[in-house]
Amino acid sequence: MADRERRRFLKLAGTAAALSAFPPSIRRALALPASHVTGTIGDVEHIVILMQENRSFDHYFGTLRGVRGFGDRHPIPLASGKPVWFQSDGAREVPPFHFDTKTTSALRTPGTPHAFPDAQAAWSQGRLDRWAQFKTSLSMGYFRREDIPFQFALAEGFTLCDAYHCSVTTGTDPNRIVFWSGSNFDPELRARGENSTDASAEVNNLRCSIEGTYPDPGYRYKGSAFRWPTIPDLLERAGISWRIYQNPNDNWSGLMHGCLAFESFRNSKPGDPIHENGIAGGWLDRFEKDIKNRNLPQVSWILPSQLWSEHPSGSSALQGAEFTCRVLDALTSNPEIWGKTVVFLTFDENDGLFDHVPPPAPPSFDSDGMVAGKSTLNLSGHYFSDPERKYLRPDDRVSATVRPWGLGPRVPMYVISPWSRGGWVNSQVFDHTSVGRFLEKRFGIAVPAISPWHRAVCGDLTSAFDFVNPNDTTFPELPPVANASAQVIAAEERPRPTPPQIPDTLFHEPGMRRSRALPYELHVDGRTRPKASQLTLTFRNSGQTGAVFHVYDRLHLDRVPRRHMVEAGKVLKDNWRLRDDDGRYDLWVLGPNGFVREFRGKLPGDDRASAVVELKYALANRAVELIATNEGQDNATLIVHANAYRRDGPWTLQVGKHRRVTRQWSLVASHHWYDFTVTGYHFARRFAGRMETGAPGFSDPMV
Repeated sequence: MADRERRRFLKLAGTAAALSAFPPSIRRALALPASHVTGTIGDVEHIVILMQENRSFDHYFGTLRGVRGFGDRHPIPLASGKPVWFQSDGAREVPPFHFDTKTTSALRTPGTPHAFPDAQAAWSQGRLDRWAQFKTSLSMGYFRREDIPFQFALAEGFTLCDAYHCSVTTGTDPNRIVFWSGSNFDPELRARGENSTDASAEVNNLRCSIEGTYPDPGYRYKGSAFRWPTIPDLLERAGISWRIYQNPNDNWSGLMHGCLAFESFRNSKPGDPIHENGIAGGWLDRFEKDIKNRNLPQVSWILPSQLWSEHPSGSSALQGAEFTCRVLDALTSNPEIWGKTVVFLTFDENDGLFDHVPPPAPPSFDSDGMVAGKSTLNLSGHYFSDPERKYLRPDDRVSATVRPWGLGPRVPMYVISPWSRGGWVNSQVFDHTSVGRFLEKRFGIAVPAISPWHRAVCGDLTSAFDFVNPNDTTFPELPPVANASAQVIAAEERPRPTPPQIPDTLFHEPGMRRSRALPYELHVDGRTRPKASQLTLTFRNSGQTGAVFHVYDRLHLDRVPRRHMVEAGKVLKDNWRLRDDDGRYDLWVLGPNGFVREFRGKLPGDDRASAVVELKYALANRAVELIATNEGQDNATLIVHANAYRRDGPWTLQVGKHRRVTRQWSLVASHHWYDFTVTGYHFARRFAGRMETGAPGFSDPMV
């Protein structure tokens, strides 16, 4: 759309869409207590789901206190030797920089590339090193609190998930298809262990794209239709009421409606439940009317118009806030309904906007076609095969032509409800299948398209709630968002945002945030074998959910990092051959919520000094326990340093030959966070993370 036409469109839409400021009645209604009949998820009677467009977590919340943003103490390393912040556009480094909405036109963020080819190239199969090159330097821009106050206020008032990822490293259609069905690739082929192609999977924006208008002459579809059941199909079969509220002629040409890729929706006729609830369902006026008349379905999806979608270029954060405000205004106009309602508000994908956390994913293949990592779960069928390189850039050669489907970069997820108030952060790994799994948990349905890998790694969002003892009942002051379009038009006259010549110093708000209990209990131990010139890592998962460990070899950062997926209750081992590096090794292991292990050193010439160091959790004492075992022929001296959270130490441990020494350190004062390095003869080991106690805690005190 030409600039003049776009501004005229915004002016007309802004006049029609102008809303009053967030009224005090909403704050009063939200202060009412949650429904508390059973003290379980069964108290939720209405689930309202909003999926906005194209924002990454770091882009919105990299500066927010108490979340894993720009204050991350453990950013992954790039091949340059610098942290992940120092992305290169091919000519110079472009670290994250502030989108100043007061001096530039950044309120209306320019769009960046976000299709499968450039997304795969930027991700670089986990090296995460070519963002500015393939997404443009504008991909590194981010907002602060003063730029998007409404979004920050929602995060401060409710629960924000800082490990929620989009499901696929690509654009809108594939992610929205996952969101509405559980998968973007044929689950029957996956069950047979067959990898998908573009004939059986959605790679880019094809199958949801429509031509024509509704109802006359009707939609014309592109691409073949999928046949597995959508979540609305499953709800209909189970007798669960549902509706997709949309303007069928203002849904970004169908791209915001993931069900349009499916045969059940394409073949539905007027009068059919799928057609009436899923295509002709009515938009915000119908939503508001259903609430007023107490006809709100048990499950509702609300699609924004293009103007209110928050999509860079076509919309803005401010217009997205105005849309969100209207939805919340409608819900809280009826306190009885609000007391029984959960709102999930997330984004389909990240556009091209940078996020620094490596997405959990099945192991990638290297450029020689060798798998880089392992899994306790059979992952046959969880990959996309593109032998003709139809969807890969010519310069994307870091991996072979078989690519894992997910996950993709982090996107914001707000959990807004009377059971999730209080400004919490939840750091469990989630993705778009997690919303479907929450529906499974609440209504007893099964979404068969969700893959075993997603079920093992991604949670069901129930950990974001306290149904037994609902949170504080105060509601935050939400900034006014009226006349958003007029403000965006004014902002367009300012200069376009550009990266500064002198890079910004990364900013992160100080302070902690209440943090939900997580289901993780993870361990990684290392053992050297000098005679075999080998280092063996053992990944143990004694927690309640699966986890992905990313292993970066600091001596070979040009290689695809290995990923290891370990299901709950299982153990996995992998070996690193050290002959080519003269016995040297330097491995950096990353898991969820700041879990870090480092293994550095050089193989000794013999086994005379062979100490093995492990870290265990002494949960009863709220402490970590270091276990040092000397398997060599000489006495061993170990030095333990606290890298953070405490000011005492260092501590010296003397371990006689064939002896074991243990030492505990309390974690009570650090809110159960720890970070220790142990050095010995020819080696160093680092242990960092948070010990889970089964109870809520706090975010990292040192961030």
